[in-house]
Amino acid sequence: MAAIENSVIVPAYHEKLNIKPLTTRLFAALGNEFSKTTELIFVDDNSQDGSVEEVDKLHKNGYNVRIIVRTDERGLSSAVLRGFYEAKGEYLVCMDADLQHPPESVPQLLEKLRNYPFVLGTRYAPGVGIDKDWPLHRRIISNGARCLAKPLTSASDPMSGFFGLQKKYLLEAPKDSLNAEGFKVALDLMVKLPLPPKDPIGEVPFSFGVRTEGESKLSGKVIVQYLVQLKELYIYRFGAANLLTFIVIWSVLIMYLLFVIYSSLF
Repeated sequence: MAAIENSVIVPAYHEKLNIKPLTTRLFAALGNEFSKTTELIFVDDNSQDGSVEEVDKLHKNGYNVRIIVRTDERGLSSAVLRGFYEAKGEYLVCMDADLQHPPESVPQLLEKLRNYPFVLGTRYAPGVGIDKDWPLHRRIISNGARCLAKPLTSASDPMSGFFGLQKKYLLEAPKDSLNAEGFKVALDLMVKLPLPPKDPIGEVPFSFGVRTEGESKLSGKVIVQYLVQLKELYIYRFGAANLLTFIVIWSVLIMYLLFVIYSSLF
């Protein structure tokens, strides 16, 4: 068996119905170039919905896939980090289980990771976009979240959960500096990993689809978690002395977003 070079990490909770289509589409897209050197890891927060059995069947059918079931903690960021640290590959990719991140784009991320320490899938590039059926309020929230993160990174889509990195940079960062509770793990990693200053982030355009199975994880609690995470990242990057200025900016932008969302619903 060829040595594992690439690891694809998929955080999951009640995603049984998406496991088989994601796995089969991913390995079909990888083709001969990457399939023999790539592993797929689901990190499941003890769904108890048949996900373990589904992964076992796929593994018996020849797919290099396994599942980590967590019973002692929950959360998106901590699931991603758990998968990253346990992965065998040097090139790591994170994607959602809901198929909104197209498996067919994974080979492009892996190819770009050979030249960039961090690669981000972006929904904001010429020729790509978000599915027309994605709700207006979700579009507004996404764009507002991007604006709030702009001072932290030059990336076009810092809210993307579809990204990759070279594992050596993860291992160079102290574990206790990474936020396992935050909602946007890619943003946390872009800010905190010791990436080289010149051209640290490559981007791969992809078209964002709508969820086909399962339920969205977005909630008011998640939005609050994101704002708390932003506060921590601003202090990390700029220091506590500049936090008040950013809070004023956030407040104005959040009030505007709430007004636009309200107007779109009524």
